[in-house]
Amino acid sequence: MRAVGLITEYNPFHNGHLHHLRASREAAGAEVAVAVMSGHFLQRGEPALLDKWRRAEMALRCGVDVVVELPFPFACASAPHFARGAVQCLDALGVDSLCFGSESGDLGALQRCAQLLEECGEQVAERTATLLRRGMHYAAARSQVCAELSGCDAATLPLHQPNNILGIEYLRALRATGSAMQPFTISRLGAGYHDDAVGPGNIASASGIRKRLAMGETVDELLPAPAVDVVAGARADRLFPDEDLLHRLLLAQIFRGRDYLQSLYQVESGIDARLTDAAATSRDWQALVDAVKVRQFTRTRIQRTLMYILNDVRGDLMASLLAAGPLYLRLLGSSPRGRAFLGAARKRRRLPMVTNLSRIYSQLKRTYGPRSEDYRLALAMLELDLRATRNYSLLLPGWSGVSRERDFFEAPLDIHSAI
Repeated sequence: MRAVGLITEYNPFHNGHLHHLRASREAAGAEVAVAVMSGHFLQRGEPALLDKWRRAEMALRCGVDVVVELPFPFACASAPHFARGAVQCLDALGVDSLCFGSESGDLGALQRCAQLLEECGEQVAERTATLLRRGMHYAAARSQVCAELSGCDAATLPLHQPNNILGIEYLRALRATGSAMQPFTISRLGAGYHDDAVGPGNIASASGIRKRLAMGETVDELLPAPAVDVVAGARADRLFPDEDLLHRLLLAQIFRGRDYLQSLYQVESGIDARLTDAAATSRDWQALVDAVKVRQFTRTRIQRTLMYILNDVRGDLMASLLAAGPLYLRLLGSSPRGRAFLGAARKRRRLPMVTNLSRIYSQLKRTYGPRSEDYRLALAMLELDLRATRNYSLLLPGWSGVSRERDFFEAPLDIHSAI
């Protein structure tokens, strides 16, 4: 069975995602669509609108066949680490191709940028750092350096828009890991990532949809019908994360002091002082981010740092986990066609597939050996995923008392597509 891989967050699943899913199947000639999806905390440094099981349910009801979770260290990471972790998951599953959306829609142009960054990576990093010290923003600085090295006009390089940036990192990850997956890209339809407008076909950005939900507006026309029901249920039960709760939990962590903060991932010299100063007076989450942000770090970078603080992510451990890559595959759900694919691909799967968390410790021990470094890292990676679920539950105003160790009780979803 030919399978196409999708790298996703589905925050939430909307009409643009449905277009991407259908166009990806067609472009790759695939019978099965396999999504690797972020868990409770996302690449831009924020909690997901819905928990990972509800987002997996939306995806499966809308036609995705397999949903596996991208472990926390990669889901809440910079674009290169996010891309590499996701590509490694799909490759380990035995997926044939990868199809991603981009503003450019030009695979050749994206591949040329990926090649330039691979061949001139050190030069790009050094010269970009110089421009950052002069006060230029990161995206503009990197575009200018790449333009100088390639001899192209910076405006013609697809290095500004967020989906192009991720697409380039997916292509770099395919090269770096030696993956045989064939890449495809399709043009993103509708509004841009930061755009609140609604485009043709009732396609809006996920961020625009979240803003509408926060203002109490209806978004039914922007979502496929099966996703409408899931979002409506979570909204009625007050199960969207609350920014005030997030802010208070972060303050409790920051008040542990600068020595503690300096032990965490990406809390660099100077940021710890800004965090403690901001925590003393900030009134909400957005004010905290604004007070800490400096020109050389993007807002997204600061938000990710705050998610590391919330989840107590130690610097030395995170570096080791990112270097190791994903060490297991957590199945969130599948369709009958997806289960057939997983069964057929079992022998060529290169990472242990976790379907029952109560047996994962013995499963990892058998795979890696009880005294191996990979076993130690796999347990640490698992602990971060479990911690993310516990902490996410603390952000939900309507939490009903269900166990915060929900990872141990939720079996993989078994869902037929509803459309």
